[in-house]
Amino acid sequence: MKKDPKIQERDDVRPTEGEHKYGDVEFADPTNKKYPIDTPEHVRTAWSYINQERNADKYDDSEVKIIKERIKKAAEKQGVAIDAD
Repeated sequence: MKKDPKIQERDDVRPTEGEHKYGDVEFADPTNKKYPIDTPEHVRTAWSYINQERNADKYDDSEVKIIKERIKKAAEKQGVAIDAD
């Protein structure tokens, strides 16, 4: 997945770091290579992180909504139970 026009590039992130750390995987925020959602463990972790105020505050409300929807979709696909927000 490439950059997403619905999610802005963040100044505090270097997308190459996420790609280097996780490889060529699907991210809930593909623009900044944040929140990998390729495994059940990553899905649970992504959900936990995006629901922390200090992480969600780095995005506007519409971006958080998009990221959460992508994580929920990945959770459903992988059979991962997550708490609704």
